[in-house]
Parts: sequence; C-alpha cells; structure tokens
Amino acid sequence: MKRRDLFLGLTGLPGCTRDTRPRLNVYNWSAYVAPETIPGFEAEFGVRVRYATYESNEELLAKVLSGNSGWDVVFPTHNRIGPMREYGLLAPLNHSWLPGLDNLDARFRAPEWDTGLLWGVPYMWNGTGIVYHRKIKPAPSRWADLWNGRLKGRLTMLDDPEDMLGACLKKIGYSFSATDPGELRAAEREAVAQKPLLRAYLNAEVRDQLVSGDVLAAQLWSTTAQQAIAAAPDLAFAYPAEGFPFYCDCAVILRESRRARLAHQFLDYLLRPRVSAQIVEATKTATANRAAQDLLPESVRTNPVLYPPDAIFGRGEWPRTLPPATQRLRDRIWTEIKSA
Repeated sequence: MKRRDLFLGLTGLPGCTRDTRPRLNVYNWSAYVAPETIPGFEAEFGVRVRYATYESNEELLAKVLSGNSGWDVVFPTHNRIGPMREYGLLAPLNHSWLPGLDNLDARFRAPEWDTGLLWGVPYMWNGTGIVYHRKIKPAPSRWADLWNGRLKGRLTMLDDPEDMLGACLKKIGYSFSATDPGELRAAEREAVAQKPLLRAYLNAEVRDQLVSGDVLAAQLWSTTAQQAIAAAPDLAFAYPAEGFPFYCDCAVILRESRRARLAHQFLDYLLRPRVSAQIVEATKTATANRAAQDLLPESVRTNPVLYPPDAIFGRGEWPRTLPPATQRLRDRIWTEIKSA
C-alpha cells in the first residue's frame, strides 16, 4: 500500500468510502462455511461480517480469555464450553430467538455437555481416526498400527495434546479422558516410543501431504480426512477398533458482544436446513442439523466417514472437561513429548 493511500484511509478523505452497515465479528475454524454462507447472511440482513479463522481451541481461547477480544460469535469444541462458561466468557442463549433449534438431530438436542442448550448451538461434529493410503496392506484399523516401522517418515499425528495423548491412552486400554497420573505417564511413554517414526505433528495442513502421497497415514479428524479423500480417492479412513473421540463444535455468543440480537440471527441462519446443507456439501463436514441431512445426496448422508453407522458410533466417546490439575499435567507431558 502506498503511503498516500494509507493516509487517505486513516483520515477518511475522498477516495475512501466508509461502510456504515452494522458489523458482526465471527471467528471460526478453517474450512467451516460454504462460499455463499457469509455473503448470503450479509445480503439478507444488510450487515457486514468480519470473518477470520483459527486452527485449534488453544488459539481461540488465547484470543478470547481477556474478555475484550472484539469477537461476537466463536465456535469452541463441546468440552471447552464448560470452562468458558465458568470464566464468564459466554452469554446465555435466548431460545425465543432461535426457532431453528428444532432442526437439530435428536443426538444434539440435549447433549451431555449442555443438556438445555443454554450456552451453545451444536454446529458440526467429527471423530478422530486414521486416514491412510489404500496401498498400505494390511490396512491400519487400530491405533496400535501407527506404531509400525513400515510407516517411518511417512506418518503424522495431530499437533494436539488431547488427541495425541488420547490415542496413546486408547492404545493401551485406558479412557480417552483419563485423569490418573500413572495412566497419563504410560501414554507419554507410548508417544515417545512412536516419535522416531513420525514425519511431524500436524493438524489440517497434513491434508495436502496426504493428497500428494508424501504422507501414507495420519491421525486426523474425520471431516478433514473426508476433504482429503474427496481430492484423492486412493485414501481411506478407519475409526480405530480400540475406541476414539467424537467432538462437536458449537456456535456460542461471547458475553463481551454488544450485538446479541444480530449474533442470534446469525446462529439461527446457520440452523436453516438449506444453509447447513450447503456448508456440508462445500466443506465435507458432518452437520448436527437433522433437517439439513435430509436435504443431502444419499452418497453424503450414508458416508461412513462423516456419519459412522451405529456399530462404529458406539465405540466412540465424547471427551469430558478435565480437572485443572489434570490439564496442567497433560500440558506438561505434551511439552516433554515435543522436546524429547
């Protein structure tokens, strides 16, 4: 930008048109809306949306913990809602402004983490499993298969302490949400033993490496895995036999927001079946909106990566909010793993 252009923008002199529409500030996970989602809301409601993305709950929380982040609507994972509520970060929902709640799937109308839907609207959900290239024989089906030397240098695990430690815990027969220090230290030993096989700890950015064939297997969220599979049909996905976690990302309104009515309008807009279905088709995600599922092509509704059948669904667990002492221990263990 030229210095003169910057000066004009700052002073409001001719050459800069000021947008006077009401503004809503939305902070979301990457690849989580369709191309028409935000423009459609802006056009219908006569507003502008400042929209930005993040890649982890930790990145989100670092932004909003001050209570003066500037965001109105954010999308934490279900087990972050409790702590955010306790810290006074969330505004309670007004159900009279959210008639679209009736569109939710039965599984998400009274979820265990927020049975009254007082604080968040279930948006999209996913599980964590293994995405792999079909040329791997036998195909990986257990977490334990990711400790095999045949994958050395072409294997990644998530750069996420909850998921990474969780896989180690499930591998040795413990709960994903284990709190016992001895069990957590045992999981740490598994992680350190696996580390020489890893190419890296990566999140969504591994998608392109899977598509190109540089990575043959990865611990990954089902929705991100499906995005990779759509681009490279030689990839497949497995929910590990030992068990795995499910996550639900929820739309919440921050207490700091001064745009409560507009924020509720945005949440209810996302609850519209057609809007939600467009997001699913564009981003290969799994919606918590039952009415939206009914609008999807059968190939999407029956996709076992996005919507696992009941036999597989029953092996999953919804991670709980951990006690602060356990979370501190897990953070310390993760630091030790990364530096080992």
